[in-house]
Amino acid sequence: MDMMKKVPIREQDPEVRAHNFDEVCLGYTKEQAMLEATRCLECKNPFCVMGCPVSVPIPEFIHKVKEGDFDKAFEIISECNTLPAICGRVCPQESQCEGKCVRGIKGESVAIGKLERFVADYAMEKGKRRPHSHEKNGKKVAVIGSGPASLACAGDLVKYGYDVTIFEALHEAGGVLLYGIPEFRLPKEDVVKKEIAMLLHMGVKIELNTVVGKSVTIDELMDKEGFDAVFIGSGAGLPKFMGIKGENANGVFSANEYLTRSNLMKAFDENSATPIMRAKKVAVVGGGNVAMDAARTALRLGGEVHIIYRRSEAELPARKEEVHHAKEEGVIFDILTNPVEILTDDNGCVNGIKCVKMELGEPDASGRRRPITIDGSEFVIDVDMVIMSLGTSPNPLISSTTKGLEINNRKCIVADEITGQTTREGVFAGGDAVTGAATVILAMSAGRSAAVGIHDYLCNK
Repeated sequence: MDMMKKVPIREQDPEVRAHNFDEVCLGYTKEQAMLEATRCLECKNPFCVMGCPVSVPIPEFIHKVKEGDFDKAFEIISECNTLPAICGRVCPQESQCEGKCVRGIKGESVAIGKLERFVADYAMEKGKRRPHSHEKNGKKVAVIGSGPASLACAGDLVKYGYDVTIFEALHEAGGVLLYGIPEFRLPKEDVVKKEIAMLLHMGVKIELNTVVGKSVTIDELMDKEGFDAVFIGSGAGLPKFMGIKGENANGVFSANEYLTRSNLMKAFDENSATPIMRAKKVAVVGGGNVAMDAARTALRLGGEVHIIYRRSEAELPARKEEVHHAKEEGVIFDILTNPVEILTDDNGCVNGIKCVKMELGEPDASGRRRPITIDGSEFVIDVDMVIMSLGTSPNPLISSTTKGLEINNRKCIVADEITGQTTREGVFAGGDAVTGAATVILAMSAGRSAAVGIHDYLCNK
């Protein structure tokens, strides 16, 4: 075995997977996982842990994988990570733990994410449960939303002994994990729902179909329902658009709507009560992970799919793995390209997208080189669907119905970076509701930090 290279991971063939919603990555076998674990140098000062937002003791769990003690490896991971099967699949390890791995200096980093996934999948297959023998302390905490920040916060709070209730607006729990990430990246029944079942086993309660801000307000939860503290982990679900001509045409979707209808409502099924439009040619505007998810979903629904991104390929914000998979499956990348108008037919339906070519100038405030329009470069891409994937911001419903809750100019809730404490006493917040759209693991880190903040607050109240 070449110790400088990762043990190859099994994947569906691109030509096959481009026509199904089954998971692309098939994971390691027991033997492959143990072999990959031997590549870990077990550094005394593990930089990989510094790169992990939830500080999983990575060398310790990998050592147990190398020994074949997968039960102990799961226990070690579970001390810090509430959702290891999910993080092993969707975290950007290449820029976090694996990006800090010493092995990566002269070769390929250890496949930390794939090993975490293996351990978590093994534990779920064997029906392993997290320890939860914590005495109740008699205090109640409400958690708003059931995405990664909320699930992480709830999991830690119940360990402290709190009576924790999650309030979820939709008819199923999981938040963006359920409605935002496609099945081929994150299986719902075998992964998301099983992870949530573990939290229920620990004692977390979930109330579905409860829109906080309409069904009940945070003020009512605290003043009338007897909750001692509240955590807001409602995410950032309000999509952004470009404001160009034709954006209101039939056949223009936000990536949020498109993915929610596909992932949660199964609208790709022709027998669905609300079947989704199946387009012949699709333009997805944007270059992040959500854009890749939307593009790869549209591809599986039979479309020729173009990613339209105004900067160069090197600056695509999506994970390299997702870009690689999209290319393998046949997604076309129109880089250094920017839409200026969505064209419509006489019935108001999309029949093309007018674009201009771009070149890169000096860096802007984000540190990336600013795209500049090339004069006279207009051209049209023939499409019958456009999906806008330009980011999201928090829905203002909660902030507008809660007394004393301050938001900033990006409509994000103002909260302490460490404790999650907001401007309203007893109300904490974290994840995308505070930062705007970010990664699953960063949201989980914020949820865990807020759990500590809530515990300290209630202990000193």
